[in-house]
Formats: sequence, structure tokens, C-alpha cells
Amino acid sequence: MRTTFLAVCLLALCLPAQADQRLFYQPLNRDASVTPAQWQQVWRATVAQGGKTLIVQWSAYGDSDFGGAQGWLANSLREARAQGLELVLGLYMDPAYYQRLEQLDGEGLNSYFKAQLGRSLSQYQQLKASWALPVSGWYLPLELDDLHFREQARRDALYTQLQAFNRQLDKPLHISAFSAGQLSPRVNGAWLDQLADLGLSVWWQDGAGTGRLAPLVRQGYEQALPCRVGIVREAFRQVSQPGQPFRAEPAKPALSGGCHAEAVFALRYRPWAKDVLKPGSL
Repeated sequence: MRTTFLAVCLLALCLPAQADQRLFYQPLNRDASVTPAQWQQVWRATVAQGGKTLIVQWSAYGDSDFGGAQGWLANSLREARAQGLELVLGLYMDPAYYQRLEQLDGEGLNSYFKAQLGRSLSQYQQLKASWALPVSGWYLPLELDDLHFREQARRDALYTQLQAFNRQLDKPLHISAFSAGQLSPRVNGAWLDQLADLGLSVWWQDGAGTGRLAPLVRQGYEQALPCRVGIVREAFRQVSQPGQPFRAEPAKPALSGGCHAEAVFALRYRPWAKDVLKPGSL
């Protein structure tokens, strides 16, 4: 359904929303059907809602590069830049990442993570060489959690790997984590603070959309975060059950107005974009 920018603006009363200054976009192959005119209207509406920075979750997902340097994703992001949005561009994501985390242990996990960083470094080099997109930062799609990195030795190995990876980039590296209740809030906050010591822009996902942790537990984790760790506010509510394909409905992000930088996940669920970027799978 095509909605004019004016209609979107009237619906939202044209009031910029602080929530959407930083907004995640997760590319899906089905978005290839979005027309250039629709992309232009989505990016205009995003800016009208206060959007300043677009964090693109990945630019390659398994075998899919979304058309490469002259494909639909690259072209839509060029339009986003033309409308005034800064870009934090995601690197490479392995579709089997979470399954591999479940299967691997010890040195196997360390080796796998190192290999994935290598894939992301190759993607970074390709983006620099051929996409010609000005960016303000890079995003590593390999989300961290306190279940698979609950052991200090794993966190230490991760620290060393990210330190080496970050040194090879020309712009700040963004990375995100979520809590599974396996580390105490204090230890989790200290871990993310240590990663921020590397010069990384570290984000913590608030988990409100997935609802895996009770609200009071999530609140405890959030309160233990140092101010320099940003918070990703989930603007969706998961409706699928465990074992089913992921499905979610739009929901209002739980903004706090505190000391943390905030970003919203994701563009697909925001009022001005949800009828154009419909939920679906890769």
C-alpha cells in the first residue's frame, strides 16, 4: 500500500520524535519490491519524525548481498543519505549464527567468532571499495548475550578479538548485546562497559519486544548499565511461540529519557513505514 508523505505527516502531526533519532533497519530480500519513490517517502518521513542516524543491521546475509553496489539496498541507502540521514552500515551476518553458538564450546566458539569477524572484515573492504557510501560508523551484526559469553574466559577472548578487529576499521564500530539472565546485572554492566573501553559504541537491547525476561528483571539490568552504554528500544511485540517462525506486531518503544543514548528497533514497525516494509523472512 502506497501512502503519500503528506498523509503520513498528517497522521503523525508532523512532530519529530526523539525516539527515532537513531533507528535500526533490518534489510530483508522482500524489500527489493519497494519502489524508489516509496523509499524516498519512507526516508523523508523518517527525517520528519526526528530521524538523524540509520543503523543498517547488515549489508550481506549469508549468500545474499541485496544486489551489491548497484542493488536495491545500496541505492535505497543513497537516497537515505540524500534525505539527510547518517548511516551506520552493518557488515556480514551468518544465517546460522545462533545455531552455531548453541553447538560450539570453548575453542570452537572462539574459532567460529574469529572466522565471522574475518567475513565481516572482507565485507567492510568490499563496501569501501565498491559501494561508495559515506558512513559515520560500522555495525557488527553478531549480537552478544550473557548465555554464550557467561564464562569469563570467553569474554576475555572476545575482548581480544574485537580489539584487533576494531583497529582495522576507519570509523567507529557499533555492537549490541542482550540479556538472558545468566550474568548478574552488575557483572553484565561491567562487561559491556569493558567493551566500551575499546572505543566501541555498545548497545544493550531492552528485550521489551521479545519479553523473555520479566519486566522487573529487565529493569534491573537496565539500571545497572553505565551511561555510555546505549539502549535499543524494541518497537514491537513478539506474537510467535517458541519454535515458530518469528512474528511480531508494532508496539510503542519504552523510552526513558535517562542518561543513555537510545535507538529504536526497528524501522519496519514504525507507523510511517510498516505498510511499505512489511514483516517477513529473508
